[in-house]
Amino acid sequence: MKITFLGAAGEVTGSQHLIETDNLRLLLDCGLFQGHRRESRVKNMEFHCHPKDLDGVILSHAHIDHCGNLPGLYRAGFKGTIFCTDATADIASFMLLDAAHIQEEDAKYLNRKKRGKDLIEPLYTTEDAEDVLRQFQPLQFNEWHELATDVRVRFLPAGHILGSAITELEIREGSLWKRIVFTGDLGRYKMPLLVDPYPVENGDVLIIESTYGNRVHPPVADMKDDLLRIISDTALRGGRVIIPAFSLGRTQQVIYHLNELFNENKLPRIPVYVDSPLSTRCTEVHRRYQEHLDEDVNKTLRHDVDIFSFETLHYTESPQQSMELNDKSGPFVVISASGMCESGRVLHHLKHAISNERNTIIMIGYQAPGTLGARIAEKQPFVRIHDAEYAVKAHVELLGGLSAHADVNDFKTWLEQSTEHGDFGRAFIVHGEKDGATGLASMLKEFVDGEVTIPQRFESFKV
Repeated sequence: MKITFLGAAGEVTGSQHLIETDNLRLLLDCGLFQGHRRESRVKNMEFHCHPKDLDGVILSHAHIDHCGNLPGLYRAGFKGTIFCTDATADIASFMLLDAAHIQEEDAKYLNRKKRGKDLIEPLYTTEDAEDVLRQFQPLQFNEWHELATDVRVRFLPAGHILGSAITELEIREGSLWKRIVFTGDLGRYKMPLLVDPYPVENGDVLIIESTYGNRVHPPVADMKDDLLRIISDTALRGGRVIIPAFSLGRTQQVIYHLNELFNENKLPRIPVYVDSPLSTRCTEVHRRYQEHLDEDVNKTLRHDVDIFSFETLHYTESPQQSMELNDKSGPFVVISASGMCESGRVLHHLKHAISNERNTIIMIGYQAPGTLGARIAEKQPFVRIHDAEYAVKAHVELLGGLSAHADVNDFKTWLEQSTEHGDFGRAFIVHGEKDGATGLASMLKEFVDGEVTIPQRFESFKV
């Protein structure tokens, strides 16, 4: 068996790992590379997995850096089946159609600047996204599914976002079965909304993410207190709070915290707007799959009919409603996509808020190098938004408490639980920058009998 690492290898985005045997070719994830526009576009246009020859894709979850290039894969000739959980399939339908729309709009914008010369095509179209969605086959959690006579798969909850899965993949070569465990993005313990990551029963090969493999996150309780402090202070200044947040996962976590604060009569009575149609749709999916959420949610629902709604919370839909917020006076909060500030309505809110010292921008979680979100998080004095320079005078707050990725302590807990009956055979560390990957590598040696490897893009290994 050969494993080739085609994305999220030596970096965080673009998750894509190819598994090959003599008669099988499976792709684990097919995500978009995110970062500097030109560099990312080149990576996203190139497929080195021979899409026409793939038997299938196993999708860990519906974040764009894990599923976002599936329409591109389809466009390049892939016609196989995409296996994932039911919630992931539902969420991916929104995410991929939204991503296709962004690709089309970005191409139009860039082509207007080119004035008819060397026109750019979108990476993929809405039609490509609609077509690839027909190839999804949802599978239930916690059950073994026979994909073929020599391949079976089981999904266990990863605790990262709704529907996210740890993949247990068993493949027979000759008379031997080999067991591959792919964490996807591993979640955290005791996070609001989400169940804890499920342990596995070790395996011959472990492919594990490492985004925060050298970090300890602040306690989740601190995040709730920090949100209250920042919103209260900004309201006293008469300013607005801008929260760039991923539509899937992060937005629902923030709303859940604010709902708790409102129910506790602590949240200032100022308007809170969720200004992202995609975020609204993803929130509806969370309502649909409440049985996948944790016990605390079920307890809350006994006295609160809707954990994603409170009196001062408003979901905007139309572009007109979004634009009206920029002219609104007085303090308010806007939660808007995208989380790394690379596209979407949040760019307009940042333009109108970033140069006013009364306002606050809250950056939550990882920001890929080269993104506008990273430049704001670094508190650079000036940033470029929509081809114009803006002075950064607003307060910038960095909050890590809501990161949905495992930290050092979470990794250790999961590894201890997963190796109670024996260690993993060998491990590959993906989806992390150098410090996170090397930090996790040191820990992994305690739980792996064989080699611990940090593969780089295009590297292949026989296992």
